[in-house]
Amino acid sequence: MFEGAALTYARHRPGLPEAAVRLLVGTLRGRPSPGLLDLGTGTGQVPFALLSAGAGLTHIEAVDVSPQMLHQARQALQPVLGHCTLTLVHAAADAYEPLATLPGEPDSGPDLITFCRSYHWMSGPAVLEMADRVATPGAAVAIMGDGSLWTHDTDWTRALRELIQRYLGAERRAGARRAYAEPRRSYEEDLADSAFKDVTEHLFPVARAWAPQAVLGYLRTTSFAAPELFAERHQAFEDEALALLHAYAVDGSVVEGATFRVLLARRPEGARWAAGSGTPSRWTST
Repeated sequence: MFEGAALTYARHRPGLPEAAVRLLVGTLRGRPSPGLLDLGTGTGQVPFALLSAGAGLTHIEAVDVSPQMLHQARQALQPVLGHCTLTLVHAAADAYEPLATLPGEPDSGPDLITFCRSYHWMSGPAVLEMADRVATPGAAVAIMGDGSLWTHDTDWTRALRELIQRYLGAERRAGARRAYAEPRRSYEEDLADSAFKDVTEHLFPVARAWAPQAVLGYLRTTSFAAPELFAERHQAFEDEALALLHAYAVDGSVVEGATFRVLLARRPEGARWAAGSGTPSRWTST
């Protein structure tokens, strides 16, 4: 559902807080040839942040269902890759499989598997089962996100949400074909039933100042306020939204106070591979 928004997504979606990036970099410290598997990579925000922070990655595998998003990811990542290799995989995370299998190399695979603002679109148990098959012993899984302007609760976001509902109906949309459904289980419950049961929660407060036009750019990238949902009324919506945002702006911006949440999960100490999974798959580049 995000294919048409790739360029706008790259311009208007907020990145990762520096403190969260440092946390992720710390999971790779001491790894001889650290590898990253980023599921639902979008425009490559996670690998870009880690490369820019000097994480020492030797290989990145970035997976997304949208070719347009992967194109934007390549554009962003190529200038900062250095000696790191990059493989872009056009696939749903649920269906992703490593590119080859080489028995006898249990330490080969991603040392960090990340889901940034993407896990809720996936079949969580399936992707965590896959993660157990491919990840190195001691690898970390990071499920991250900070909600959206739909979920943020302040005067201007409530007014904006009400305006969207006036145009599109009370239910939150998830693209043109359906309403958004909250996950039936929490991420913690999914992790508790997976191999990655050792979980720590990390919360990072974030204050973002949005220019009104930037909010409109962000909304165009969302599943709940994408232009196609409004059809011929999109310009009218944006005109009203811009007037609303200017009315709430102070010194030219509206402020979002979010919390960026990271669930960092590992297998319990001593556990390497899921019971019955057999020889782990090697995670390789092409």
